[in-house]
Amino acid sequence: MGNPNQLTFIRNRVHRLEGPFLEIGSRDYGSTVDLRGLFVNHGDYVGVDLEPGKGVDTVLDLTRPFEEVDSVLQGRRFGTVFCLSVLEHCRRPFAMAENVTRLLRPGGSVCVSAPFAFKYHPFPGDYWRFTHEGIRTVFPGLNFADADTVWYTPVPGEFHPVGTALGRIDLRAKRLFRQGRPLLAILCGAARTAGRLVGLHRLVEHAYVLAPTDLIMLGTLAG
Repeated sequence: MGNPNQLTFIRNRVHRLEGPFLEIGSRDYGSTVDLRGLFVNHGDYVGVDLEPGKGVDTVLDLTRPFEEVDSVLQGRRFGTVFCLSVLEHCRRPFAMAENVTRLLRPGGSVCVSAPFAFKYHPFPGDYWRFTHEGIRTVFPGLNFADADTVWYTPVPGEFHPVGTALGRIDLRAKRLFRQGRPLLAILCGAARTAGRLVGLHRLVEHAYVLAPTDLIMLGTLAG
């Protein structure tokens, strides 16, 4: 877990999260934000990853049959599971999500973060991109409230509610004027005109671009 905005989202909801805690993909690669530190004295905290390393308490593949996963975790059940920047690297996200849901206590929560628009980053592999609807589909046993479903960029503190503008930076002047952003509309219009004059059509003819965008969502066990 390496994005400070993930930490901010979770810090703002610490009072709602109960232990024991399970963090998937907990290995510290040097740029990892200290999520575990938020929950000192809040309950047991277990970090799992595919390989041993700093921050890893148990080496575990969450896509294995549930009986194996349950045996490795010694039958423990968790109040909160963190699955942050993991789903895109998982070949079998539905299998992992099913196991995660079965590891929850009644009323337990899962905090999920996954990319919507982000660069290819194959470590160990990079297989998927997600919308909020996709994450809900991967975790059908969870209820995700709209207030706990947002998208964010690498800019610290930049969070947005999920909607049709997910990750989008509009470049069309007319649309920006309708949004009540006249100065930005004038600047974008001038930039697109200048781009056409110097032959940069590929850079200026798009209606919008996508910022590096991740989703983060908090869901609770249905029923």
